[in-house]
Amino acid sequence: MLISNIEIIPNMRVVRHLGLVQGSTVRAKHAGKDIMASFKNIFGGELGAYTELLQESRDQAVARMSEQAQAIGANAVINVRFSTSAIAAGASEILAYGTAVEVIETGK
Repeated sequence: MLISNIEIIPNMRVVRHLGLVQGSTVRAKHAGKDIMASFKNIFGGELGAYTELLQESRDQAVARMSEQAQAIGANAVINVRFSTSAIAAGASEILAYGTAVEVIETGK
């Protein structure tokens, strides 16, 4: 599955438009990670546990979007975007969405 954040892929032509696809995940913070993050807020530095949590969340959202696209016959998702929103105290949603299409190679 080709996943891209651009609308036109070099050397590829869209031959079928299949519509909007999406994937999301809702994740909550871990209390232990919050305690460690509070120390980082005092002393400074990257919040590695949260960086890892967000990367895993994005990966899962993209995988779910890709599965949805494949289920409707797409071989690519173009114009992919991400969105986040707070769902409840300490929980956030990561949403990946894009346009499912069928593409063919046009040559170079």
